[in-house]
Amino acid sequence: MTLNERTQKAVDLKNSGKYNCSQAVSIALADQTGLSEEQLFQATAGFCAGMGNMEATCGALIGAGMVAGLSTQGKGTLGVARQIQEEFGKRCGSIKCKDLKTVTDGKPLCPCPECVRNAVQIYGEVMGL
Repeated sequence: MTLNERTQKAVDLKNSGKYNCSQAVSIALADQTGLSEEQLFQATAGFCAGMGNMEATCGALIGAGMVAGLSTQGKGTLGVARQIQEEFGKRCGSIKCKDLKTVTDGKPLCPCPECVRNAVQIYGEVMGL
């Protein structure tokens, strides 16, 4: 699956209304983890609306970080997660769900589908997919 196909899959999952941002990202990258889509769906269920509905770290970013940990088997994960986080902040304008959803001029800073798209895209760029 190409990176563009992965990003589109993540957006489609999110837009279906059946997946939160973290689930959409992790499932689009499932082949990087050694876990099934169902296992990832369950493991990331609590990371919506900014880390358990607390409007904190964006769930899409959490999903990408979790996949990074699984794909690196914990070796060098901090550096990878930092790269993903920094680039996500640059592209989206923040890493906090509350800030990303803040409406200015009639639209949010970065809508959830764009956060999902960016998280998968950045993961792919950092990991060389």
